[in-house]
Amino acid sequence: MTYVIGYVTAVPTVNREAFADHCRKASGVMTDLGAIRMVDVWGDDVPDGKVNDFKGAVAARPDETVCFGWMEFADKAAAETATDRMKSDPRMQALADMPFDGKRMIYGSFEALFEAGETVPGGYVDGFVIPVPDANREGYANLARASWRIFREHGAKRQVECWSDDVPRGEVTDFYRAAHAKDGEAIAFAFLEWPDKATRDAGMKAVMEDARMSDMPQEMPFDGKRMIYAGFAPV
Repeated sequence: MTYVIGYVTAVPTVNREAFADHCRKASGVMTDLGAIRMVDVWGDDVPDGKVNDFKGAVAARPDETVCFGWMEFADKAAAETATDRMKSDPRMQALADMPFDGKRMIYGSFEALFEAGETVPGGYVDGFVIPVPDANREGYANLARASWRIFREHGAKRQVECWSDDVPRGEVTDFYRAAHAKDGEAIAFAFLEWPDKATRDAGMKAVMEDARMSDMPQEMPFDGKRMIYAGFAPV
């Protein structure tokens, strides 16, 4: 199964092009160091939540846009080797002046519980961060397997559901605070990839209207009120 380093950032909206350039350069370095793939996407459909949301997750200001991203590795060992080498790579040191506030970036390492489909370069992404009780790990994976059939039939190209493995606590914010996680809960980091926004919008509407959704477990393996989600466009 793929190993994922996931992150969420708040980027000044005026820095979109600088952010895109930063991501392109970082992607080149990380793929050299062993990453299979690096994806960064720009907040496009980021709703306000009643309990929490992506904006609150990174303390985003009105003049900032929430960005979502991840790096994929063949396994945990490859990820650890790459991140160790990254610390001393002069190319990454040259990127130290970031076009966003790194203190409010949340990040962590996750192991994939379920992944299916094919990658979509430059596609539209739905990103999710979910607090899940440790005891419900398998139930969460089973829900992902069941939902993929429906998402796939309505246009989604790839679904990846990951479980927290090494998710640090931050000084300002972190994934646990972002998801209002309680003791005994893990963090699920997940994403759906679509060919484009139009397919995603039509597909999500069709999913919600699909009669098979009523066959899903009535008691979800997590508190949906604390799930944060948003749609992201390529930068």
